[in-house]
Amino acid sequence: MRIVMLGAPGAGKGTQAKKIAKKYKIPHISTGDIFRANIKNETELGKKAKSYMDQGMLVPDELTISLVIDRFQEPDAQNGYVLDGFPRTIPQAERLDAALKKSGSQIDFAINVDVPDENIIQRMSGRRACVKCGATYHLQYAAPKKDGICDSCGESLILRDDDKPETVEKRLKVYHEQTQPLIDYYAQKNVLKEVDGTQGLEDVFRQIQAILGE
Repeated sequence: MRIVMLGAPGAGKGTQAKKIAKKYKIPHISTGDIFRANIKNETELGKKAKSYMDQGMLVPDELTISLVIDRFQEPDAQNGYVLDGFPRTIPQAERLDAALKKSGSQIDFAINVDVPDENIIQRMSGRRACVKCGATYHLQYAAPKKDGICDSCGESLILRDDDKPETVEKRLKVYHEQTQPLIDYYAQKNVLKEVDGTQGLEDVFRQIQAILGE
């Protein structure tokens, strides 16, 4: 079972990817994790990726695909995987498909966690993070016991720059321009499945289970 997770930043696809990985005993694979692991282990691919990252440049698609395909060869991925945050563009998806085809496999499901932009802006602007211990809260869904104060260490909570409405709007704009076309791409391949991401976490996961099977 090879799964790609789609959805705007803040839609909750990462949380659902972790739940899928746990339930179906397949690895949750994100490119960020792959980069960090290869850099830490000083692999040849990791050294190449680091050379780009150290210059503040994006890792080229070809190298990213090589890292992802390399990860698929590991024993824990033999029964499938759930990809989170990749592919982000049509060229990446096409190269991924071509690489998978060579090994005789393909993406089985592309699950789009659909949440309207206004919901995402509201969700993310309600997030608060502790400046000291990194604990996270949400004013609506998981509020601290004392307003503006971390339950764990008593330090102040802040609204991170990434979660400010104007920043979220910019990220959504990039998503709609670059990543949303993937929805059409996977729809044409008849592997796209949509779930309503405005519901609670468990309700969203129940929709996903209905798609993937028990």
